[in-house]
Amino acid sequence: MRLRELRKKRHISQLQLALALNTNQNCISRYESGTREADYRMLIAIADYFDVSIDYLLERTDDPRRR
Repeated sequence: MRLRELRKKRHISQLQLALALNTNQNCISRYESGTREADYRMLIAIADYFDVSIDYLLERTDDPRRR
């Protein structure tokens, strides 16, 4: 998942993102490391937060707007 890349482009910490998504920093860390997969509700929340498609998050496309 491109979560780390998107987060770093916005210059926000894992904790800041976790607070915005109503989760904890540990979950964000695990999503970024690949030790945990986000459920569909969290994928939607992340995509909405960064204004990208879920396909972009999951690296199915390089076009962030493809929906």
